[in-house]
Amino acid sequence: MFSFFKKKESLIESNLDYSAIAVDMHSHVLPGIDDGAQNPQESIFLIRKMMALGITKIIATPHIMADYYKNTSESINGALKILKEALQAENIDIEIEAAAEHYFDETFEDRIKNNKLMIIGSNYVLFEFSFISPPPNAFPAIQRMIQQGLKPILAHPERYSYLDFDQIRNYRDWGCCLQLNTISLTGYYGKTAQKMAETLVDHQLVDFISSDMHHPRHAEAFQNALKTTYVHRLLTDYPLKNIMLK
Repeated sequence: MFSFFKKKESLIESNLDYSAIAVDMHSHVLPGIDDGAQNPQESIFLIRKMMALGITKIIATPHIMADYYKNTSESINGALKILKEALQAENIDIEIEAAAEHYFDETFEDRIKNNKLMIIGSNYVLFEFSFISPPPNAFPAIQRMIQQGLKPILAHPERYSYLDFDQIRNYRDWGCCLQLNTISLTGYYGKTAQKMAETLVDHQLVDFISSDMHHPRHAEAFQNALKTTYVHRLLTDYPLKNIMLK
């Protein structure tokens, strides 16, 4: 009897995929413009992997960073056009859009002020902090975005080792959505990030999950994440907002 139920549990787990969220809203699959896919062939490899795991819409979010990836709406939309043409040539049918992952550097507040942000959906803005320390003016910038009718999303808060749980919760209390990298729950970024990711899930503070897909190792980890109990919870009984971007 024990072995029967064990086998049944394993079968259910192996059938789990990301179709419940449908939308992956943070990835680096546009070719040749940041540290993600470097050409259309790499983009297509990653996209096929995501589709095989139940993703039916991808919102690509290349970096915008003043010192490293000086992307603009023109460069991002140009890469999106190249990718769409490559997908069409391969008869790959998937909905794909582009926005950006904005780095909170010295240019970010000017982008807010001058309406130069790349928007997800109708009003979401994805941004990330430095991995060394948070900007001292984060809360005023979040407040400004909200006053402009935007909905800020802090990317992968579990990865900022200098932030404790209460600090992360404060960002959400201020009106900032939180996006969790699914692969954090596998220990991909280390035990500290995994523990924080689990804590955020336990307290129902996660608004979006995503792959943050850059390369094949991420694709493998994205699949392996489906074996974790926390991802099972996120995909079966959790108030995620990904589907709202469909």
